[in-house]
Amino acid sequence: MTVLLWILAALALPLVIAALWFTGVFVKELFSPSPPGPDATALAAERLGLLPAERQDTEHAAPPPAAWSAALTAACSGDWTPAAELLRADGRDWERRSTLTAELGTLAAEEDGWLLAWEAARPDDPDAAVVRAQSTVRLAWDLRGARQARYTSREQFEGFGRMLSAAREEIARAAELNPEDPTPYIVEIWVALGLGCSHAEMDELWERITSRDPYHYGAHYAALQYWCAKWRGSKELAFDFARRAAERAPVGSLLTVLPLIARFEHDETTDVAADSTPEMLALVDAGLADAAACAASDPDHPGLAQLRHLLAYYLHLQDRHEAALEQFRLVDGHVDALPWNYRGEDAAAYYCRVRNETVRMAAEAV
Repeated sequence: MTVLLWILAALALPLVIAALWFTGVFVKELFSPSPPGPDATALAAERLGLLPAERQDTEHAAPPPAAWSAALTAACSGDWTPAAELLRADGRDWERRSTLTAELGTLAAEEDGWLLAWEAARPDDPDAAVVRAQSTVRLAWDLRGARQARYTSREQFEGFGRMLSAAREEIARAAELNPEDPTPYIVEIWVALGLGCSHAEMDELWERITSRDPYHYGAHYAALQYWCAKWRGSKELAFDFARRAAERAPVGSLLTVLPLIARFEHDETTDVAADSTPEMLALVDAGLADAAACAASDPDHPGLAQLRHLLAYYLHLQDRHEAALEQFRLVDGHVDALPWNYRGEDAAAYYCRVRNETVRMAAEAV
């Protein structure tokens, strides 16, 4: 009888184990929270044709011109001629020239075989020279890194300083080869910022730039960075520079963005009400008028999307959600612009979070 009981127990053991396992699974599923359903605001944005975070381009503020993309692709393959042709075709369109130079300089900072071939084929080409200067400055900043000074090593700072000093000679050469071009001097702003050049030196550099192109968007953005408190100026100097430049510039130049950038760069509070003062409302309204004028006269202006991104952000903070949504629609898909790109790897997620909240609030206001 005892033997029989042992046999029955042995046969029943697997069934008991299985029953316990299934019971455990049931209890776990019973008390585990259900997986979250789709975010309603994200679904609402998707229904409007807006893209999710994983489909946002984090390297551009707007779609680059097809010809630029083709030239960059060709350069990656070693063919520099499309880039050379584009820069030559830009002629005296200094805004596009400096923007394309920045794109090419970034590429050359990563791999410059194609630029070396260009320089060998055309030793005194001012276009190749300015791309070289831009690439050296970009390489210097890459060596330094984007972190604050206290997190940057001595070796990084030493390499940074050496590269910026070398860039000065290349900038001077590019300027000599094309005296009318402000681009080399615009590149030099980032050298002045990095090396800590004096305010008097910056004023002299600024005179060289504005005498060639008084309302250059990229130049004003770079100069404002110099005057910010985090670099070589102060909150007061940055606000003063931004205000004066915006007041002097014609509508459509996009320079109304400067006071908004100055505000963003020096905003250390969480007081949203401060973003809806009469002064801030007026600044955003001026930006909207500026963007509309530029869109009518030069819809492909390299700075237009950057202004729209910042307008969308501040319109959202001001609870002007319909107007904010209009700007989001115009820039969606590309997020390399203030304020999103200050979030680093979280830029796309942050952009979508604010945009989706705008979609929700706009729908509730109907």
